[in-house]
Amino acid sequence: MSGRTLEVTVGGPAHGGSCVARYPEPDGRAVFVRHALPGERVRAVVTSDRGGAYCFADAVEVLEASPDRVEPPCPYAGPGRCGGCDWQHATPAAQRELKAAVIRDQFARIARQDVSTLLHGVEELPGGPLGWRTRNLYAVGRDGRVGLRKHASHEIVTVEHCPLGVPGVADPPEPPVPPRGVTGIEAARGTLPDVAVLAHRAGGNRQRRGRRPPDRVEVVTGPRRLHHHALGRDFRVAAGGFWQVHPAAVEAFAAALLAAVRPAAGERVLDLYAGAGALTAALAAAVGESGAVIGVESSRTAVADAAANLADLPQARVRHGRVTADALTDLAVGPDVVVLDPPRTGAGRDVMTALIGLGPRAIGYVACDPAALARDVAVAAEHGWRLASLRAFDAFPMTHHVECVAGLVPPGAVSAG
Repeated sequence: MSGRTLEVTVGGPAHGGSCVARYPEPDGRAVFVRHALPGERVRAVVTSDRGGAYCFADAVEVLEASPDRVEPPCPYAGPGRCGGCDWQHATPAAQRELKAAVIRDQFARIARQDVSTLLHGVEELPGGPLGWRTRNLYAVGRDGRVGLRKHASHEIVTVEHCPLGVPGVADPPEPPVPPRGVTGIEAARGTLPDVAVLAHRAGGNRQRRGRRPPDRVEVVTGPRRLHHHALGRDFRVAAGGFWQVHPAAVEAFAAALLAAVRPAAGERVLDLYAGAGALTAALAAAVGESGAVIGVESSRTAVADAAANLADLPQARVRHGRVTADALTDLAVGPDVVVLDPPRTGAGRDVMTALIGLGPRAIGYVACDPAALARDVAVAAEHGWRLASLRAFDAFPMTHHVECVAGLVPPGAVSAG
């Protein structure tokens, strides 16, 4: 069906930034339609036919528009253009409801749980839907052309300005001259206006299962460490290191996490995937000097940053190591609380089973993918654990991405804390 134009009525949202239609209607193959909204009648061109029960398409003409449809604020948004945003054609309120619907759907499908009584919508962060990205990676072609890629494509769309970026990040930086070997050029800034520009080059040999290895990244211009002010503290993080891209995200996630697990003075907390220590600091302040927070982080650079950032908190430290089931057992820590902020793939069955085996009274989970969160919550449910709280934040406006903060409690617990 690739290349065919279909006329369809669009249904609810799917995870990933599209909505589901059926062709032939009403119960034919699933068609995942981008650039559409629920209830709309559109003409859609099939962009990819995977065979079997579904295919992918772009809405190229809207015959009956949703009342939530707006003109995209970015001239590069739309079919065949930049693929960085998914919902520029929807009002911000509609975007948040679409994301909430996806979260509820993922939990229903994957974890077999109805979270409608726990999830009270997706919460807006301060600052509005534009001008929030503090880090942006632009693609660089072999000819040195800089831009952003089309959706599901290596093709580059030249852009002069990305309206999602903060000043200094919204405009694509110049790549090194000559750009030999450079696949991306990244602009990043913290609380201060100084901008770091980083060149990306392809990593080494492909990893297991054909996965692309991490890029080799080097600072071309600007500071090698960025300053971030959050939680009443100053953090300094390597320019290429991880920090939440929305300026209000760290404080929102930390507050939600503390509310979910309620760490008390004197308690021991295990902080997995600790990064440069932002959540570690918030947890350390909650347990006080009579408590302890032990972080685990696989990046040596992040561990070094965390050591400096937490130097005034003797009750907190971050160890270097991968988060695996064996590593959790070898830690020989009996935590009162476990918190984790894993990568997009989630913690996985083995890690979830191992951390439950440590016997904490509560688990706090920060997730950037609701599907991965639902999978890990399902594993916890197999051991009798219950999802006690669930909040979601629109930390990535205009895109399909959404952040969740969940609290889990063991069998027989009334609440987290």
